Amino acid sequence: MPWDKGVPGGGGPIPLADVAGKRWNLLREDLPLPVAVLDGDSLERNSRWMRSFAAEHGVALAPHGKTTLAPALFDLQMRDGAWGITVSTPHQIAVAVAAGHRRIFVANQLIGRSGIAYVLDQLERDPELAIYSLVDSLDLVTQLAAVAAEKGGRRALPVLVEMGFEGGRTGCRTVEQGLAVARAVAASPYLELAGVEGFEGIIRKADLESTLDAVNAFLGQVVMLAQACDREGLFASDDVLLSAGGSGFFDLVVTAFNAARLERRTTTLLRSGCYITHDSGLYTFLFSLLNMRAPELLAEDAPSPALRVWAYVQSMPEPGRAIVTMGKRDVGFDEMPKPELWHRPSADMSAPQALTPDHQVIALNDQHGFLDIPHESPLRVGDMIGFGISHPCLTFDKWRVLHVIDGAFDVIGSIRTYF
Repeated sequence: MPWDKGVPGGGGPIPLADVAGKRWNLLREDLPLPVAVLDGDSLERNSRWMRSFAAEHGVALAPHGKTTLAPALFDLQMRDGAWGITVSTPHQIAVAVAAGHRRIFVANQLIGRSGIAYVLDQLERDPELAIYSLVDSLDLVTQLAAVAAEKGGRRALPVLVEMGFEGGRTGCRTVEQGLAVARAVAASPYLELAGVEGFEGIIRKADLESTLDAVNAFLGQVVMLAQACDREGLFASDDVLLSAGGSGFFDLVVTAFNAARLERRTTTLLRSGCYITHDSGLYTFLFSLLNMRAPELLAEDAPSPALRVWAYVQSMPEPGRAIVTMGKRDVGFDEMPKPELWHRPSADMSAPQALTPDHQVIALNDQHGFLDIPHESPLRVGDMIGFGISHPCLTFDKWRVLHVIDGAFDVIGSIRTYF
């Protein structure tokens, strides 16, 4: 739509299928800035890399759709062999269902009658649809069963018991607690136990070695619970899901879960999402740690940043300072964006040039960014800057439309998000 941020104004609605025919070019200033763009080659390469990782290690992948909430990118991930799509909220479930996905993993608890009823209704309407969710308490088991009983559906709701850790987020804190929840699930005619789940991505300790030890210990707890459920015959299916894996420690998840050795067949299900665009901050750092642990994994076609936000230098009000047309409404800021490239449209520049690391974003307002720049900086008012971002989830949710560009900065398509 012409009123969407980053889309040229002055015209009527533009179908996404017609965008490439507009022949827009970023460097030619055909797009209003700020604008979020995705490098098409990097997207494809990143997706292939994760596909290869999953295939080589015999695991399944349900990429976390909340990263992009863009069905066009879901489709790319599914074409590259994803088992299904992961989401977190009833709204995100509805997006995945509307986009035609038939295997949806909810990496969260379903809470509240509205959300529970919606999922149960969808399962009744479509016998081919599978929606998995998490439980971590007897109270939640009771609430899920109560809504299911009220609805009178014919299909049981598949759930996984979630393991957590002290000081963490959701999840049972002990194997004994998890086993009690699993027994309650297995005893309910309205639920079925599909597996065991955990999320290791937020485990942080004082140093790297302690963090890795804590991650491995936590994954061991997930396996112990799965083994206990297996011994008691609590799983409803002969194919048990063992699921974890953010975008930082998925290699450790594979090692732990593939060695679980249950009596039943197991599927190790990873849920990494940020790999599809990678980034210039958090995940670059996490992958540097992965490279230290297992350099062979990144030997070829390693993921690279695919998402940038471009903005203009709009003012240089004092020495050492530039103000740009990008702020908190345009880019995630749990880590400041990184000025990586610059381009002067009025000059005879064939391609953007790299900026030195002493160009740094030091603060963001709603619509403005503050840059510290060196005395010898080439920047002038009207120049364009391409910013690398950290934690792509928190940039995607600020854009309804992102453009896909090729190596010549031509816009070859656009995608829509549904946050």
